[in-house]
Amino acid sequence: MIDAAVAAYVRAYDVDLSEVDMPPGGFRTFDDFFTRRLLEGARMIDPDPKALVSPADGRIEDLGQITVGGELIVKGQPYTTAALLGDAEAAAAYEGGHYFIVYLSPRDYHRVHAPTCGSVQCVRYVPGTLFPVNRIGTEFIPQLFARNERLAIVQEGVVHGIVTTIMVGAIGVGRIGLSFDDVQTNRGDTPGLRSYADSPVQLDRGDELGVFHMGSTAIVMTPPECPLEIVAQAGASIRMGEVMAKGGVDER
Repeated sequence: MIDAAVAAYVRAYDVDLSEVDMPPGGFRTFDDFFTRRLLEGARMIDPDPKALVSPADGRIEDLGQITVGGELIVKGQPYTTAALLGDAEAAAAYEGGHYFIVYLSPRDYHRVHAPTCGSVQCVRYVPGTLFPVNRIGTEFIPQLFARNERLAIVQEGVVHGIVTTIMVGAIGVGRIGLSFDDVQTNRGDTPGLRSYADSPVQLDRGDELGVFHMGSTAIVMTPPECPLEIVAQAGASIRMGEVMAKGGVDER
């Protein structure tokens, strides 16, 4: 039953199994397949230490500069950093910075990785709905990304400053899990702020942050103190570890 379901899914979405780290005996469940790991070396991290890299495989849904008022535009819809983060005080740090939105399609690898080097300072679990995040959802559901359940992971490092990666839930996403903590969404865990200030989790670019149990979207936000040269283009496909922008906090 599971083998047949996986085979049908692979055919329907043209999933590349040649890069998958296949467990002995195959996948035990469909969720094991969906949260599959890749073979070592299947993704290369851009070697430039000033490269802000894609946290996931997918498509650059949108990108650009966050206004001084904290607004960003996704597919013509205005959002605010405060609404996305669920914390107005934390959101103020990104006014005038940049944002990058990566949509993960059903065929993509669904683990999310650190776009920058730095220690995880905190995670915000923002409860919400689970609307679809495909093209129909982003175009016709107002404030979609600010309404869906999400985890906002905050890293602080010397290259890009304080960078937040938001993992946004969606229809079919039973859970979003972290790779460095046991907190998970949509299973009764308490929403709110979880601090790691006393024991920060040090991560390099490309280290795993978390995993989607079914598909969704990752949003990266950078502070204004980190001037960036944007390399990626909206609408383009991208792989985890490929450069989205280059820059650093010491370039002013």
